[in-house]
Amino acid sequence: MTFSVHGLAVSRGIAIGRAVLVASSRADVAHYFIDPAKTLEEITRARVARNAVAEEITRLQQELPPDAPHELAALLDVHLMLLQDEQLISGVKHWIAERHYNAEWALATQYEIIARQFDDMEDEYLRERKADLEQVVERILRYMKGVASPVQPVGPAGAGRKLSQGLLLDDTMDVPLVLIAHDISPADMLQFKQSLFAGFATDVGGKTSHTAIVARSMDIPAVVGARSASQLIEQDDWVIIDGDAGVLIVDPSPIILAEYGFKQRQGELERERLNRLKHTPAVTIDGQRVELLANIEMPEDTVGAVNAGAVGVGLFRSEFLFMGRNGDLPDEDEQYQAYRQAVEGMQGLPVTIRTVDVGADKPLDRLDKAQDSHLNPALGLRAIRWSLADPPMFLTQLRAILRAAAHGQVNLLVPMLAHGTEIRQTMAMIDHARATLDNKGTPYGPVRLGAMIEIPAAALSLKLFLKYFDFLSIGTNDLIQYTLAIDRADESVAHLYDPCHPAVLRLVADTIAECNAQGKGVSVCGEMAGDVGMTRLLLGLGLRSFSMHPSRILAVKQQILRADAGKLSVWAAQVLDAEDPASLINPASSPTSVPVPANA
Repeated sequence: MTFSVHGLAVSRGIAIGRAVLVASSRADVAHYFIDPAKTLEEITRARVARNAVAEEITRLQQELPPDAPHELAALLDVHLMLLQDEQLISGVKHWIAERHYNAEWALATQYEIIARQFDDMEDEYLRERKADLEQVVERILRYMKGVASPVQPVGPAGAGRKLSQGLLLDDTMDVPLVLIAHDISPADMLQFKQSLFAGFATDVGGKTSHTAIVARSMDIPAVVGARSASQLIEQDDWVIIDGDAGVLIVDPSPIILAEYGFKQRQGELERERLNRLKHTPAVTIDGQRVELLANIEMPEDTVGAVNAGAVGVGLFRSEFLFMGRNGDLPDEDEQYQAYRQAVEGMQGLPVTIRTVDVGADKPLDRLDKAQDSHLNPALGLRAIRWSLADPPMFLTQLRAILRAAAHGQVNLLVPMLAHGTEIRQTMAMIDHARATLDNKGTPYGPVRLGAMIEIPAAALSLKLFLKYFDFLSIGTNDLIQYTLAIDRADESVAHLYDPCHPAVLRLVADTIAECNAQGKGVSVCGEMAGDVGMTRLLLGLGLRSFSMHPSRILAVKQQILRADAGKLSVWAAQVLDAEDPASLINPASSPTSVPVPANA
């Protein structure tokens, strides 16, 4: 039966495929297809792992001291019984033999199916045995040493996929897959770049949670905040992810499938049309040249930035180098090589490297437990606060960035500054890093220094900031969050996240105006920069530098080529004075169009 699940639209596009459910506790399971010729080998691998765990439990039973609690002995009996459960054994064989799933994936899939059955049991004692089953499965997975991500790459991107229009609902092999999870970490999201998943949906998250941002940046259809999606959708269900409307359609009829297949093809045609603008300079009708920069997460992302026609990197989120490492932070040489790779990858174009911005929805593994003790991590020890609290780590990163600057144009960007004392401490640390490199005779290059404007206190202290920094970068995601006092990763208040709020627009406008008045550089690197519905307003406010993911550059460039910046400035002033700016920026009839004066 066809039904729909509604969430938040965070990344446009249509994905159609079979559902792969991943519970958070099994987020370290590899997902890949095996060669059919290796079916028996994979089944044997699963059996060996199960037998090894059974032997381990049997040994534990034999080694129990006489005074051991009876409950412990009973628990081991239950675990041994679950290991020998025919449904678990035959199910794993089925997924390997029929679908050619690897052993870890097959085990995790069968666990999800059996776990649903436990959930439906009326007897409370039997329902609680689900936890025992989970522990057993975890033991087997640990024995098989599953890899670190639920979206592990499996060869060339797109390999083994069919176009949606060629799919039939009774297909069982070689079809696209969509990931359904309670949540996905930003670090795991990075693996989507070369994975076999065509899209994803999560129960939790907001439009500007970093999971959503990374999905949008990689142009992956996604829906977040779908509440009970992971409970309503079952393993292997056919699912359509409509990233435009924020809807999941489960078990679609052939008619619905055909309709969404058509939408997919229309999206491909639009992308082909935009590609024709790749080598066209971003200049408005009245001759205003606009700088379109790229946001990247990893050094290899520079390839996509150059291919999209970016004139530089406006934001290198260096924190992704620190994630998924079990607390083992990268040393100076590892960071230096990564930053150097990004600088050289941009082929002489400037690269802006932001110092590590962790905390809130981008925790490091070693911070996880500490984060749990804070009621609101977004207001806690994050970004520059964390860096200043760990001088050795911060100095290591600063030295690596300075060394990379010897290979090309580098800008150093500092996140989440609010106080004059933080600014002065940061400047002192940069001087310290330079002095250390001088003493060692290590070559390094000059950097332009910039600050993120993402806290209202910073936006109201522009003269102080411009006294110390060469340029400012407006991080609209956090600026909106802190101005409106909402957690942008919390779907329960997602409806209050409003880029068009008069207070937000005023802070953005004043920052742009003050930088322009002082002849200092200013850019917007938050999600607002890649939103074509906001392009004309930002142009009208005087912004001439936008930084976004490469996938958004051509769509924004199209808006710029159609705009008259001079006439837009008059309209932008009217928007700032409006009680309801959104009604002028985004009419209900067209969520991405912007009403402007005639000929603008």
